[in-house]
Amino acid sequence: MSTIPASSHKRASRSGSRLASACQQGVVVLFGALILYAVGFMPMNAAHNAAHDSRHSFVFPCH
Repeated sequence: MSTIPASSHKRASRSGSRLASACQQGVVVLFGALILYAVGFMPMNAAHNAAHDSRHSFVFPCH
């Protein structure tokens, strides 16, 4: 039989969940920064056309 109390298993599970959530949030922030960095070096026409096509794909009026 295990001598470790069940409450310590729950604490370990919660801390692991928090770590996973923090990692996911960090990846999202880095991905967002990468996208902003990439768009910053695009020619303006390319950035405008990408935004324009995105608006159309979400059926957002832009004309």
